[in-house]
Amino acid sequence: MEAPHNSPAAETAPEPAGTAAPEAVAVTLTVTSPEQMQDLGRRLARVLAPGDLVMLTGELGAGKTTLTRGLGEGLGVRGAVTSPTFVIARVHPSLVQGPALVHVDAYRLGGGLDEMEDLDLDVSLPESVVVVEWGDGKVEELAEDRLRVLIDRATGDTDDERREVTLVGIGARWAGLREDLA
Repeated sequence: MEAPHNSPAAETAPEPAGTAAPEAVAVTLTVTSPEQMQDLGRRLARVLAPGDLVMLTGELGAGKTTLTRGLGEGLGVRGAVTSPTFVIARVHPSLVQGPALVHVDAYRLGGGLDEMEDLDLDVSLPESVVVVEWGDGKVEELAEDRLRVLIDRATGDTDDERREVTLVGIGARWAGLREDLA
């Protein structure tokens, strides 16, 4: 019997009230191994550019850091991409004249953008790709156009490696997301 799935899409914060939500495009993919998750990160890196904000949502162990490791490989950045849980943020400079990867873990940060200001993400964003794990409800104000990555996995006592990954491109920047990932 298959373990139940918790849907991060159902648990994510809506756009702030009183604002018109930018247009969104969604693509859902099935990933069946950590290697495929990392490969998805490498593929996604091909379409990322300086100024892109990527928000990752999923339970502990869903594959957020594994995806980011693939992004780092695809962007050609320096240093091993590991979870920034205890340091909050890591900057990985480019080795190939591309954008740096700023990897943030907002799990322990309770406040919204005010608490994130100490990280100077607004300063880093124009020339970097900023990836924020657990960023829903905390960093949306950084960029009108952003990519939300929702990773849904089986929960409970299971060794099921399957993940449903939903990429939600918000704003005009992501209008061609489906074609870009083809």
